[in-house]
Amino acid sequence: MRFVIVTGMSGAGKSTALKMLEDAEYFCVDNLPIPLIEKFAQLSADGAYSEIQKVAIGVDVRNRNALGQLESVLKDMKKASIPCEILYLEAQDAVLIKRYKETRRRHPLAEQGRVEEGIRKEREKLDFLKKQADYIIDTSHLLTRELKAGLDQIFVNNKEYKNLFISILSFGFKYGIPTDSDLVFDVRFLPNPYYIEELRPLTGNDREVFDFVMDSETSREFLNKLEEMVRFLIPNYIAEGKNQLVISIGCTGGKHRSVTVANALYRRLSGDNGYGLRIEHRDLVKDAVPRK
Repeated sequence: MRFVIVTGMSGAGKSTALKMLEDAEYFCVDNLPIPLIEKFAQLSADGAYSEIQKVAIGVDVRNRNALGQLESVLKDMKKASIPCEILYLEAQDAVLIKRYKETRRRHPLAEQGRVEEGIRKEREKLDFLKKQADYIIDTSHLLTRELKAGLDQIFVNNKEYKNLFISILSFGFKYGIPTDSDLVFDVRFLPNPYYIEELRPLTGNDREVFDFVMDSETSREFLNKLEEMVRFLIPNYIAEGKNQLVISIGCTGGKHRSVTVANALYRRLSGDNGYGLRIEHRDLVKDAVPRK
């Protein structure tokens, strides 16, 4: 039997995650009263409902004052050897505020309508859950399909998940460094396809540009060293408790060299690695040169 508590910040995607788990044949209940959680888990673990082998329970600040009871409920479940996993969905404050403004929803703890204050109070109330979470997924930059892939990895394919989601982002320095970058790499020293007339309208997603950039010993050596450093950093970031890592790779316009290197790094890090991984090309279509 698998019993999962889905929790986290309002607006971070808990309802979406529950729907995805339901599609994965989990029996899902949202906002179950906290005093009933242990009883429900015990019945499921005892096989009272033999057809129910996978359960997901949505818990958040809508439980108001009863949320404080959850810590003792979790302790009692642990003492009774009732299996329980906690999935915590996180997002940056600015992203949560933007989502609330776009949907015109009211934050459950925003008494005077100030979303920022509601988010602050919510983080305080949920801090004990985040500390106990088995899985933390930051949805700040995730597409729906990327969230589904992460949930499938954990709850469908039963693969190890290391609470880290890595975003590899290409960009152009002429448009500014991404503000959420954790690591920034400047690849403007690599061979530039912009000065080759037939390559100028293409991007790093095109084979001709990729081959041109990577057909350089400097490019290959840089990529090898970049991969080695990133692989060294990942387990250390995980040990430090970091759950979101943005690796930004920039060239002048964000269309050729940065896209090529970002794609190459993404391919090398892809596979059965135990952490989430995505790629984004921020400035790929800006000031695009028309193709003939």
